[in-house]
Amino acid sequence: MDLREQAARTEPGLEHAVVEGVATVVISNPAKRNAMTADMWQALPVLLEKLAADPGVRVLVLTGAGDTFCAGADIASLRNPGGRPQALAVRAEEALAAFPRPTLAAVRGYCVGGGSQLAAACDLRFAEEGASFGITPAKLGIVYPSSSTRRLVALVGPAAAKFLLFSGELIGTERALRTGLVDEVLPEGGLDERVHAFTRILASRSQLTQAAAKEFADGREDRDAYWAGQAGGSGDTAEGVTAFLERRTPCFGYTTEPGPVAPASG
Repeated sequence: MDLREQAARTEPGLEHAVVEGVATVVISNPAKRNAMTADMWQALPVLLEKLAADPGVRVLVLTGAGDTFCAGADIASLRNPGGRPQALAVRAEEALAAFPRPTLAAVRGYCVGGGSQLAAACDLRFAEEGASFGITPAKLGIVYPSSSTRRLVALVGPAAAKFLLFSGELIGTERALRTGLVDEVLPEGGLDERVHAFTRILASRSQLTQAAAKEFADGREDRDAYWAGQAGGSGDTAEGVTAFLERRTPCFGYTTEPGPVAPASG
């Protein structure tokens, strides 16, 4: 039984395991299509901080238990007019976006509301055919956070973001791929194999290159000097060139620092 199947048989929460440098985090609340409870939102930054501090973790995969990713926030928790569940969701989203190594959302079934919020915070998104995506605050009279809106716009563009936010309608994998909401669509039964193969590729590559590229892609243009210094002292460039000339697989030694994560409470 794999971790995702095992998590489908547990109480609501977050399951995780680290295998061959790949940390897999499983959202589990099978009775409510893996909807995130307040406790689960609060637990995610804590778990991410733990995994970021583990030098053996080179890639992180976020997925859902059973046959769905995440149907959003547990609606019962939204009855609190103080908006605490939404604040917790933003904190979890920001912690995921700040994770210092490559992150990939492996999506099957529903990826709605807070589920799409988490998927968008990952660096990459692979989906199984038949998955459904939607951002549904307009159905509940909720104001979608500005930071989440900006991230969505950066991912799919203003028009597609407005379509999703204005209507709250669900879209399928074909449209999600066309708009850039997902990066790859796999046939039924092929998602796990592709994620396994691709994350092993990521785990074998230079963390130096990946960490710098992640910051630059996220708009950190002020970090050129920092990364030039890191490159000069890491040995990764010399190892990469030598391995290429010797026609062997490189063994990169640079390890990213944990980096900042959103606070677990507040």
